[in-house]
Amino acid sequence: MTILPGETPKKLGLVIDLDICVGCHACAVNCKEWNTGGHMAPLTDLQPYGAKQQGVWFNRIHAFEAQRTDGKPNQTVHFPKSCLHCQDAACVTVCPTGASFKRSADGIVLVDESKCIGCKLCSWACPYGAREFDADAGVMKKCTLCIDRIYNEHIPERERVPACVSTCPAGARHFGDLGDPNSDVSKLVADRGGYDLMPEMNYKPTNKYLPPRPRRAEAAPGGPKDLNAEPGPENPILRWVDKVLSR
Repeated sequence: MTILPGETPKKLGLVIDLDICVGCHACAVNCKEWNTGGHMAPLTDLQPYGAKQQGVWFNRIHAFEAQRTDGKPNQTVHFPKSCLHCQDAACVTVCPTGASFKRSADGIVLVDESKCIGCKLCSWACPYGAREFDADAGVMKKCTLCIDRIYNEHIPERERVPACVSTCPAGARHFGDLGDPNSDVSKLVADRGGYDLMPEMNYKPTNKYLPPRPRRAEAAPGGPKDLNAEPGPENPILRWVDKVLSR
């Protein structure tokens, strides 16, 4: 069993705005491109054009159509998902070799491939489906928050963000220190009612999601209550997404 570090004052992570994500997959594609030559490289693809293709992707985008009960059109929500770099990461504590670990300096969860035996215990322990098994290399791989990019002093400082953040055309992805209440990402979470994915698991994910805003017509004073009016787990759309991901 691998021991988690104590409370990490610095918690680097992502804030994803579900209100403006358009499901274009640009984040997933740029993540794949960067990491194929980055810290966890290569990211294997087996039979990429066949019926039984297998590949390693750190970012995946799900699309859900939320059913409404008030007769209004259903709402499509695009839901990007990758490693959430949990504070109490079960993927770390179940690892028998110490390959899966959490950095005390910034809270990022990583895999040491030289210690990984490919037992997949971490993937079974992760309720978010964020672990990726590289069948070619025989080891587990995962999102690193692009540590070879965010700490790279050889690129301009403004570009020292994860590849998924740098490429999002809608500006739906934000990166920063969620352990600092005065950081831009922490203020954004506070202002928009950002929430944890599946908080009932009590893994305390660092990454946060911003719920969809009420539609303009329904947000008007005196208008009917919108499905999206309540943040967090009280939001019926987000409860439904949690239920689907928990299957």
